[in-house]
Amino acid sequence: MNVEKKVVIIFLFVFFASASLFAQRFAYVDSDYILKYIPEYSSAQKQLDVLSANWQKEVDNRFAEVDKLTKAYQADQVLLTEEMRKQRENEIKEKEEIAKDYQRLKFGFEGDLFKQRSKLMKPIQDRVAKAIQAMADALQLDMVFDKNSEITFLYGSPRLDKSKDVVTRLGYKPDGDLSKQKK
Repeated sequence: MNVEKKVVIIFLFVFFASASLFAQRFAYVDSDYILKYIPEYSSAQKQLDVLSANWQKEVDNRFAEVDKLTKAYQADQVLLTEEMRKQRENEIKEKEEIAKDYQRLKFGFEGDLFKQRSKLMKPIQDRVAKAIQAMADALQLDMVFDKNSEITFLYGSPRLDKSKDVVTRLGYKPDGDLSKQKK
């Protein structure tokens, strides 16, 4: 194959590859906007807030007990024998470790709060994902971005915002213009 044919083939490949790139259709959604229309989301969030507050109160109580023991130890330290000091220090360390373990159990990575959040939110997230998929299929979109995700989102034309379509597909009635909604 001569050089001219190779150049023509490469040119055609680049042309069709770039043409298909420009033919892609994009849209974005605002997941916060969508979730505000789902009553189950608000209910789940309230449940999580109550659980979190109760567990935080228990964590605070445990650390307050450690603090109380530490202050009592510091006040009594000069009166204690070496053996009594070591015993009290060990008691404080043990209580502090128990408090930290409880805190990790409730709030740590894959702790009880994480598990409860997953249990309550997964069905909601699945419904939203299915609605987004259905909307993307209906509008023949190639990609849908979430403007509230970790992905850098520098600009989006309002005509590409399909959040209202997702809310409608979920069976809720969006109110007003997105640009007028409170953030």
